[in-house]
Amino acid sequence: MTRIIITGAKGRMGQTLVACAKNFREVQIGAQIDMGDDLPAAAAQGDVVVDFSSHTATADIAGVCARHKKALVIGTTGHTNAERNEILKFKTKIPMVWTANFSTGVNTLFWLTRKAAEILGPDFDLEITEMHHRMKIDAPSGTAKALAQILAEVRKQHLDKVARHGRLGIGERAPGEIGIHSLRGGDVVGDHTVVFAANGERIELTHKASSRDTFANGALRAAIWVAKQKPGLYDMQDVLGLK
Repeated sequence: MTRIIITGAKGRMGQTLVACAKNFREVQIGAQIDMGDDLPAAAAQGDVVVDFSSHTATADIAGVCARHKKALVIGTTGHTNAERNEILKFKTKIPMVWTANFSTGVNTLFWLTRKAAEILGPDFDLEITEMHHRMKIDAPSGTAKALAQILAEVRKQHLDKVARHGRLGIGERAPGEIGIHSLRGGDVVGDHTVVFAANGERIELTHKASSRDTFANGALRAAIWVAKQKPGLYDMQDVLGLK
């Protein structure tokens, strides 16, 4: 039995985790933590902390996990580089799963995107579009960033130099750039498309999520897996055995 502590328990994903955990015989919710609650006091009630709180809180949560020797699953997105570096300080002390998306389908999309980029080569123009509900705070989504990073790695590019976020004005598309476009509206859970476009043909890889259960089930699967791991930084590709 894996006992989990959910941080951000009152949010959309937190509540979805609570609901989905009932379907996992291997999972027991030890505590539900939200803003103002005492995580250190609750640490003894769990083996793994599953974080869907805020990017500003993750570093402190990781610190608590390190002090109490608890594994960590990070589902929060939107971290700054400084926040990310602070969190990564704890990877030698505890096992943590940190991924842009816990969906099995999206992680299959990551794998397919890498393979397609390797096969198609540099002659295809690369574009990414993503759409989420109107209340999503960060843009582009963490998943879109991960897809863009995969494409840049395959082409041995620095993403910050080739990323193009939307277009305005006059001028041809620059060779080698990776377009990233964010749409917001309604209650869209999450749509992502990677476009490979060349003269005479176009390939599109698309994943559409219709329920947050997809992400919650993946996070719970990651929690069960990471509880048995040695300290280190892992992602959903490790959990699913895709590496």
